[in-house]
Order: sequence, then structure tokens, then C-alpha cells
Amino acid sequence: MKRLTVLVLGLLLAPPLPAEEVDRILDASADGEVDISNIAGSVTVHGWSRDQVEVTGTLGRNVDELIFERDGDDVTIKVKVPKKGGRGIDSDLRISVPQRSSIDVSTVSADITVTDVLGEQELQSVSGNVDTEAAASDFDAASVSGDVEVKGDRKETETEASTVSGDVTLFRLSGDVRAESVSGNVVVDEGSFERVGLETVNGEAVFNGELRKGGRFSAETVNGQVDAEFVGDLSARIDVDTFNGRIRNCFGPKAERTSKYAPGWELSFTEGAGDARVEISTMNGSVNICRK
Repeated sequence: MKRLTVLVLGLLLAPPLPAEEVDRILDASADGEVDISNIAGSVTVHGWSRDQVEVTGTLGRNVDELIFERDGDDVTIKVKVPKKGGRGIDSDLRISVPQRSSIDVSTVSADITVTDVLGEQELQSVSGNVDTEAAASDFDAASVSGDVEVKGDRKETETEASTVSGDVTLFRLSGDVRAESVSGNVVVDEGSFERVGLETVNGEAVFNGELRKGGRFSAETVNGQVDAEFVGDLSARIDVDTFNGRIRNCFGPKAERTSKYAPGWELSFTEGAGDARVEISTMNGSVNICRK
């Protein structure tokens, strides 16, 4: 009995197993797909000039294994954890991929950071921030609880970025963008656009950029302000309405009451030849539209 007690106490008092260091590499296609999955910790992906995928970092002490394999042009990197999860599964992965790779990254409780990847990106986190750079390929970035930030160099992309609880910030993009948040701000700052869609329930919608001839811009909030500043010459049909908020318009025309019995305001006018279309709506919040 004493020996059993000593054994149990020894196990309880023993130091936890250390995190396992990872340093593995595989040959890969120059423009293949890399699928990455990590439950908790962090994932950092970097594009490089070599036709290889390298994984370094640490695995949590209770992780079952790191799956790292290639099948044709596809490479899979997956942190496999016990079905019941638990403590000691946080894994921090640093992954280098061929620069023209497409990547698909999914995490549960882990941040995602991506730099210098030129292929398509699909990034999803349940509870973590997503921070990435946009090239000339389309991508989708989403988080349930966390901020999403995308930085570009004005190359044409089709971008979708969303979060349930957090801010979405898109900087120096071009082409088509859609940004959504349930509880947080959505911001599109700098760039030239064919299509822009901004939606938030509780937060501000901010736009600072060029709307091209024949383009479409829409912004909608429930509880939040809309600030739209159009760079360069704007040629558009503009329709704005608020239920409980004022409209400030530096293009000239004044907003009018929707009804003498209701608090709402509305504004409709044409700027230039009216080639593009601008639609802005908010329930509880003011609207500011201007030119830069």
C-alpha cells in the first residue's frame, strides 16, 4: 500500500512533459496546395523561393502527433490531438511554403499570420486573429472571435473577410471586396474598387478609396456610423437613408426627412454622369459622405 501511495505521489509531482521541438521538411510543388490545421497555439506561414515545405516550432506535450505528408501537389500539415482535447495541446507552428502555393489554414484557438504567399488563401479561425498579406490571388479570411486584417499592394483581388466579434480592416487592396462583422468595425482604407460591400451590426463602416466608373458600393449598419470618403472623381447615383441618425454630404445636396412624424432622413442625387451606384443605409447612426 505504501509503495502504491509513493508511486501515485511520484506521478502527481512529476514535472510535465516538455513541448516537442519540430523541424521537418518535404519537397513540394512550386504551385501546389498546402492544407494546415492546428487546434490551439499559433500558425505562421511564410512564402519562400524553395520548392519545399518546412515546419518548425513546438508541439504541445499532450499532442498525439504531427501529420506532415505529401500527396501529389498537395501537402497536409495537421496537429492531431486527443479526442477529448484538454490541456497541453497548444502548438506553435512556423511554416515555410513555395511562394506560389495556395494555402488553406484552419484553427480553433490560434492566431493565423501569413506573409509573402502569392497563391489563393482560405484562412479560418474560431477564436483567434487573422493577419495576412494580399497578392494578386483571391482569398477568404474569417474568424468567429478575433480581428481580421488584410494588407495588400493594390493588385486586383476578390476578397472576402468576416468576423462575428472583432474588427475587419482591409488596407491597400483593389478589385472586389466584401467585409462583414457582427460586433466590430469594418474598414476599407486606400485602393481602387469595382465592388465594395460593407456590413456590420454593432460597429462603424469606414471607406476611403476610389470607386471606379460603373462600380457598385454598398454599406449597411444597424448600430453604427458610416463614413465614406471617395478618392478622385466620382460618377454615381447615390442613395442614402437613416432611421435614427443625420446625413452629412459634402457633395452639395441636402438630406430630407422621410416623414414629419418619423426621425429618419434620406438623400438621393446624382454626381457626375451617374455611372456607378452608391447605396448606404443605417438604422441607428449617422452617415458622412465626402470626396478626397
